[in-house]
Amino acid sequence: MSHVGVGPRAVMRSVAFLSAGVLAVPALAGCTSEDPAGKPLAAQDVAAATRASVSDGGTLRWAVDSVPDTLNTFQSDADATTTRVAQAVLPSMYRMDENGSPVRNPDYLESAEVVDTEPKQVVVYKLNQQAVWSDGREIGAADFAAQWRALSGKDSAYWTARNAGYDRIEKIERGANDLEVKVTFSRPYADWKALFSPLYPKDVTGTPDAFNDGARRSLKVTAGPFTVKKVDTKADQVVLTGNPRWWGEPAKLDKIVLRAVPRDERVSELVAGKLDLAEIDPETADEVTLAAAPRDPATGAPLMGPQGSPAAGAPGRSAAEALRSWAVANGSDEEAAEEEILAREERREAEAKAARRQKALSGFEVRKSLEPAYTQLALNGSGGPLADERVRRAVARALDREKLAEAVLKPLGLPAEPVGSHLALSGQPAYADGSGALGEQNAKEARALLADAGWVRGGPVKKDGEKAAGAEKDEKDEKDEEKKKSEGDDDGTYIVGEDNKNADGKSDDGTDLESGEKHSSGKNTAQGGAPGAYAPKGTAAPAGSVAAPLAKDGKALTLRFVLPSGPGSETLRTVADRITDMLKEIGIGTEITKVPDESYFKDHIAAGEYDLALYSWPASAFPATDARPIYAKPVPAADGSLNVAQNYTRVGTDQVDQLFDRAMTTLDQKEARDLLRKADSRIWAAAGSIPLYQRPELTVARKNLANAGAFGFETPVYEDMGFLKKGAQGSRPSAPSTSSSSSASSS
Repeated sequence: MSHVGVGPRAVMRSVAFLSAGVLAVPALAGCTSEDPAGKPLAAQDVAAATRASVSDGGTLRWAVDSVPDTLNTFQSDADATTTRVAQAVLPSMYRMDENGSPVRNPDYLESAEVVDTEPKQVVVYKLNQQAVWSDGREIGAADFAAQWRALSGKDSAYWTARNAGYDRIEKIERGANDLEVKVTFSRPYADWKALFSPLYPKDVTGTPDAFNDGARRSLKVTAGPFTVKKVDTKADQVVLTGNPRWWGEPAKLDKIVLRAVPRDERVSELVAGKLDLAEIDPETADEVTLAAAPRDPATGAPLMGPQGSPAAGAPGRSAAEALRSWAVANGSDEEAAEEEILAREERREAEAKAARRQKALSGFEVRKSLEPAYTQLALNGSGGPLADERVRRAVARALDREKLAEAVLKPLGLPAEPVGSHLALSGQPAYADGSGALGEQNAKEARALLADAGWVRGGPVKKDGEKAAGAEKDEKDEKDEEKKKSEGDDDGTYIVGEDNKNADGKSDDGTDLESGEKHSSGKNTAQGGAPGAYAPKGTAAPAGSVAAPLAKDGKALTLRFVLPSGPGSETLRTVADRITDMLKEIGIGTEITKVPDESYFKDHIAAGEYDLALYSWPASAFPATDARPIYAKPVPAADGSLNVAQNYTRVGTDQVDQLFDRAMTTLDQKEARDLLRKADSRIWAAAGSIPLYQRPELTVARKNLANAGAFGFETPVYEDMGFLKKGAQGSRPSAPSTSSSSSASSS
């Protein structure tokens, strides 16, 4: 399935790609006595097999979205294929396990631990004594130090798009021997395991010229089970071959060819026998599944054609002659008989072609899981109606997230569970359902929020150049409203269930409970109203027809909903249609604009040219580091523009930033999780982005291909991929439950 998605690390390199909470639970309580992380909703599906059952040799032809412009993952134009190549050919100190947590990679790292915290945090890495680069040199401190200097942000000659974590390193030294690397941090850094994965040789990171240009089209020195043979832009492919100096388990495959194939052309390439593995859309998945239907053992054709028609095959000449004779004898002219013959032959030829296509696809199977990424509805708070937090909250509370998840996942036989966190997915340590901070789906309360924000059902709408009756306010009313906005507590964020506050935002003794800061709207527009300004639960919506549109100051409440128009985005458009219907129920109109896929993110999402949009974020094993720029409060740049980092909704608060900073600094993992869960509750309450569902991961693979497919959270093990020996079978997971009951507790 194609989705518009962006990755935190990818965008830091500068370019991208539902059950309700319980209202009575305090949003910042962190978690219950049970761990709310739960388990992953779906296991990986890779036809797992032992190495002994996998043949030696062979070429895996793997469809990817693009041939990368660079093989340097730390550059701004790196993409998903860049990451795929790096995983196969470069060292990573840590990998992702089945729960989306970092685990030590023993092929490179014997141990790594924090040996000191005072006066500075010190981490000592002990490297695998067999770990060498493909040129025979040992992997060591010089490579660590060169990468740190390139990514620290201190030398602008390096064209790097991110330095998170590396900017906290004070020095890197050789340890007790050549296999030890001692890293000293200037400031505590909780996500130190995120560093040096991947690790490039000093040949790439040692100088700005080598870093900027040396690893764009080739990697001469590598240290993985595979090495880069060539990046062939003419053939649109990257060719990886076995690394003769690899010290770990030898690669089963001789070669991996990563071919750039558009998603709408992949099924044709599968039928033509030119691919072995490819991500696909639901329609292709259905076709591959149908190809596994019973067949006539003699002919290989389907046992039954459509509507009981004969099995596909071209008619014999004698049959055509008989039809012509019959038609002429029964009063039809010969020309009409010929037309009938041609029509039948065309139908049978189409049936024969479909049969051949089905037979070709019968050698494949669909492997499915849930991708470590979620799709969200983004609400642009930089201006217009959505600059008002009450309107954003109304939009959010109009959504039945469970129905949206079911619409996408249930037909695929995948668990249809709404995502409850912006920062982690079910199974990851930081996961907890924080949606209770926003409140459950409730159209009645959504209408009340809109009424409180001044949107009147059936109100007057002015034409161009005309003032609507009642649209103007007198000066006193405007001053009173501004005063009301300036008297809020906390950060202006209303948290459902935080009942230890009075309506004026002060505790019982009259002291302020929080900082008094305001939301950033992206245009310095105050978004937070005073707590208690929201209509209380159960408040009746204004009288009038539910279908009547809302208006304020002579303008109808209509939001621009921007969507990609490409052939792989049908699912997003289906979800958008359902969201549109849900918003219509509370009086919000939508104006859908479909734009080319290539301009969707750059020209609309990143540029802020939208009100509503659907796009995805991947889960990270290091949310304190990777998610902070996604939800950080936008700040004015020196040139007067607004620096939004990756926060494309333009909604943020100082308090969320502070919670991220504290989580990034503490080395106590439990404390870090609690801080991240508190930050997530605040993000929910601000209603800038609404997580909807975990993205489906649909992959078609040859039936005899082992240890490859829908990987889920886990990092692929490239050396174990290969084709099964005759008679061997891979292990597939049992069908996941499609129940919408949560496997994780609410916090």
